[in-house]
Amino acid sequence: MTEALAQTCFVVLFFSFAVGAIGSLILRNNDRLADWWGNSFAILGSISGIIASISALAFGNTFSYTLPSSFSILSFSINFDYLAAFFSLVLSLISLFASIFALGYVKHFFGKYNIGSLGFFYNTFIAGVMLVFLSSNAIFFLIAWELMALTSYALVVYERHDEKNVKAGLLYFIMTHIGTAFIILLFLLLFKQVGSFDFAAIKAGLAGMSPALRTAVFIFALIGFGMKAGIIPLHIWLPSAHPAAPSHVSAILSGVMIKTGIYMLIRLFLDIMPGTSLWWGLAVLVIGSVSSLLGVLYALAEHDIKRLLAYHSIENIGIILLGLGSSLTFLALGFKSLAILGLTASLYHTLNHATFKALLFLGAGSVVSKTHTRNIEEYGGLIRFMPLTALFFLIGSMAISALPPFNGFFSEWMTFQSLFRGFQALNSMAQWIFVLAAGSLAFTGGLAAACFVKAFGATFLARPRSEEARHAHESEPSLLVGMGGLAILTLVFGFFAGPISSVLAKTAGSLGALKMAEAPMAASWNSVRFADGFASLSMPLVLGVLALSLAIVAFIVYLWAGGRKVRTCATWDCGTTLDSRMEITATGFSRSIVTIFNGILKSTKQQDIEYHDADMRYFSKENRFTLETRDIYKDYLYEPLHRSVLKISNFFKRVQTGNINVYILYIFLAIFILLIALV
Repeated sequence: MTEALAQTCFVVLFFSFAVGAIGSLILRNNDRLADWWGNSFAILGSISGIIASISALAFGNTFSYTLPSSFSILSFSINFDYLAAFFSLVLSLISLFASIFALGYVKHFFGKYNIGSLGFFYNTFIAGVMLVFLSSNAIFFLIAWELMALTSYALVVYERHDEKNVKAGLLYFIMTHIGTAFIILLFLLLFKQVGSFDFAAIKAGLAGMSPALRTAVFIFALIGFGMKAGIIPLHIWLPSAHPAAPSHVSAILSGVMIKTGIYMLIRLFLDIMPGTSLWWGLAVLVIGSVSSLLGVLYALAEHDIKRLLAYHSIENIGIILLGLGSSLTFLALGFKSLAILGLTASLYHTLNHATFKALLFLGAGSVVSKTHTRNIEEYGGLIRFMPLTALFFLIGSMAISALPPFNGFFSEWMTFQSLFRGFQALNSMAQWIFVLAAGSLAFTGGLAAACFVKAFGATFLARPRSEEARHAHESEPSLLVGMGGLAILTLVFGFFAGPISSVLAKTAGSLGALKMAEAPMAASWNSVRFADGFASLSMPLVLGVLALSLAIVAFIVYLWAGGRKVRTCATWDCGTTLDSRMEITATGFSRSIVTIFNGILKSTKQQDIEYHDADMRYFSKENRFTLETRDIYKDYLYEPLHRSVLKISNFFKRVQTGNINVYILYIFLAIFILLIALV
């Protein structure tokens, strides 16, 4: 592949998204044509992005391009380096399968909402995210960032007939623009230091940056980009916004869009900035530990299937930050080789999370489209009616639970290795932070497995618990192809962990702060080994051992029970009729864990009992138990802040007297103060 081919693919990419967006609006009066037009061109654009990204990562066909503007501080600068190519590949892969899924999924919106507007905002949104990864000028970046924010807001409120979706969109709109305000302050500080908004000029002119300015840049970046990533406690928009969007959009929001914050943290601290401080990495480690642990706890208490998946995005962002935090810490201490290890683990989990989280959101969308509810308690027994959806959701559940041989296992294993190396190489307090981070990661993995046992079991096993579940049927072929493609990728990214980690280590080593450093591990097609023998892993060997173990177990079962006759009979029911009300519910499954962590989750219980008539007044007719959790961040952080802002606003509202003479006095005083200041 040549550099010209990569550039041509990007021309085709943006042309496809533009034609898909505009054509969807033109065809807005024909739902079927608008659906096919918008998603077909999104598929074409995604394929072009995959080709260009692979061309850069595998063959080194990177490029940069600058188109000057009439404004001296703005240039339409694109830098398609290894890091941008990696994130572009992640976006293109997810948008490809999400768009295939959407060809059939969007049909249940026909006649209810405007399909043309959905295609317009969907294509424009993907193009906006792509521009965020490519921009190398701060003003151009902010334009792309705002394009991404506005189009994603329109997609969040697309199902506007539901008031909850409108409120979720409003919260998202407010929070994302608060984050943007901090990002603008960050770029203004950098502009003041170097006099340019171009990333290359900023990178070359930051050598003499003062410690105070560096600290301010770090804090503003962590708040601005951390809010987009959904780190705790800046996450409150995410559990509401991601479930509100159509499921194929949720897959991109949760799988890719929140990674734009991770991308910019990596770009800023490991490429543009000349160095890092030790406490930066330790702070990111602590935030990652808290986000991963609390994210999975809130997911365990959730019974809305899409909100459950949204909380797991917070958990996995925390895991990504564990790798990034260890990389920043190693870099501050001069261990560049170990810094590459930490960043490689972070990038690998970025890829893996995008894959299995998109798969799970598409699986949830398949279920929701057939049952018309997101409440897990109203599912049950769907494996009989939707067997392929159940299989794909099971694969996603195993991958997110870090079970071998799927991809989540390897990236979490590599994250553990970076944390263990920190424990080995450091001392004092920093060492214990690495120990606690490793402990939180282990605890998070166990809770994630428990959560998806609940999610899969309550959704697909036992008996249907509602009429909608009883009448569900398998999804259309395009939905199955979208889910099936991602399911295959979870296995491929796990099996070929060796060559993939080698490419990601090269990507990490291409960044300014890590150039000339060697990765501490050697990767081949079938294994990853650390140079000093610290650890090694072969995913094909793991897969082979698992397959052999399953074969042995199956053979033993066949020998022991193969000749026995199967007898079918009614289950002994103690004199009453067995029905779906006697199944363990999702609430009942998670109740014990929620109770253990009640100090954090602040759960509330409500029990409603309805009795029979007087003849059977001692026997309950219906017993309902509700377990809910409170959002402590809203109660103890955002609500007090909201009340304080209202009080301050009401105080200053007094200046609005409605008297023009008073307003003239304000102007006179302002001019008088300015004259004194100038003199």
